[in-house]
Amino acid sequence: MEHRFLVKDTAKHIGEKVKISGWVDTRRAHGKILFIDLRDISGILQVVFVPSNKEVYELAQTLRPEWVIEIVGQIVKRPDNMINDKIETGLVEMSVESLTVLSEAETLPFPIDGDGYEIGEEVRMKYRYLDLRRQRMKNNLIVRHKVIQFARNFLSQEGFTEIETPMLTKSTPEGARDYIVPSRQSPGKFYALPQSPQQYKQLLMVAGLEKYFQVAKCLRDEDPRGDRQPEFTQLDMEMSFMEQEEVMDLTERLLILIVKDLFPNKKIQQVPFPRINYKDSMEKYKNDRPDMRENKDDKDTLAFCWVVNFPFFEKTDEGGWTFTHNPFSAAQPKFADDLMNKKNIEEILTAQYDIVLNGFEIGGGSIRNHRPEALEKVFEIMGYKTEVIKEQFGHMLEAFKYGAPPHGGIAWGLDRLITLLLDEPNIREVIAFPKTGDGRDFMMEAPSEVSKKQLEELYIKISATKETKESVSKKKDSKKK
Repeated sequence: MEHRFLVKDTAKHIGEKVKISGWVDTRRAHGKILFIDLRDISGILQVVFVPSNKEVYELAQTLRPEWVIEIVGQIVKRPDNMINDKIETGLVEMSVESLTVLSEAETLPFPIDGDGYEIGEEVRMKYRYLDLRRQRMKNNLIVRHKVIQFARNFLSQEGFTEIETPMLTKSTPEGARDYIVPSRQSPGKFYALPQSPQQYKQLLMVAGLEKYFQVAKCLRDEDPRGDRQPEFTQLDMEMSFMEQEEVMDLTERLLILIVKDLFPNKKIQQVPFPRINYKDSMEKYKNDRPDMRENKDDKDTLAFCWVVNFPFFEKTDEGGWTFTHNPFSAAQPKFADDLMNKKNIEEILTAQYDIVLNGFEIGGGSIRNHRPEALEKVFEIMGYKTEVIKEQFGHMLEAFKYGAPPHGGIAWGLDRLITLLLDEPNIREVIAFPKTGDGRDFMMEAPSEVSKKQLEELYIKISATKETKESVSKKKDSKKK
């Protein structure tokens, strides 16, 4: 018998002999009859061992939870008083003919039959491959897949092309700290991991691709801060010859369809999504991600809204100017002259739009600056000297000289969106292998030291770690005393 059946499909094969494989979920005895619940990705099936099949029965007595087994047997209807209407296979069970133990399992470090919220997060992360066996976590990843698949299909039908962009790129000032990667072949020089595909997706517009999207990994070396991850996933989009209203309409249509098709129990509070000015949001809600739910006790309410009319620039602590969202954004048309003349800077509004859900920003985008002279003015306002602008952003300014179309886009925070749609407490619950807030991976024990040889190949010398500096400082202090 070659073909393995998934557990959920066995109910369609009553009276047939089939092969199933999976994990021992539970075992229990009723008199001399032994019952095993066998679990695979699709569900659970009750399996029955009887003493008359002596060799198989004796082997079954040794089975323990989480052992991996293969069983061949006949699918039969359960007795009426044994029907379980809570599971898909509750009308049937398997009468076993043969049993093979594929892998034994030690006692797990924590139970996986519940939700797992009560278990310490560090131990859940260390044994993440076990944590993912629990039904809730498996379901989260399956739902995540369905959301991404739905978005892919929708955007493909809308004429978008999915394009991958590089993970090794150039370090440029984009708001957060870069993760940098040393180059062995160019000693003393470094790549950066992308904080977002921002520049590449704009260059794809210059290339004439017109409609791009990507399920993109983004990496930012930020200080520990609440519910953040050093690497996260965006649904990234960019479109040529599209105005702000068209980008917002496309986003709104896709979100409405995702909720309707995949989360029918959820109710969107208001369609079209309401809009609020940045200034009004700050005055009324004291933030730029307002929670506009009329009834915050109803967890199935989704209050989407747009925040618009953001200021382009804000003052830095040193008294200069920095961008509020994105240096590549365009000023709104009525402020274009002020930008070019670098006047009334605090009054300039940007063509930026954020999409907010129940008090969390789930996406943001803008119409871009596609004229090189306008982009240069942004960097000049921010205090960059001409040579620095050329060094950091020369490739963008150069590209824009060769016929750049007007373009704009948006990027969704997929982790955050799926977290909210699944009513999970944080984004780590919808990421397969998350890290701690400070970027540690307990399962892989990363970050870790590397060999002296690797460092030498990269022409890198470790002068002192933070811990070394602290211990040296303590020794000096003790000597003074």
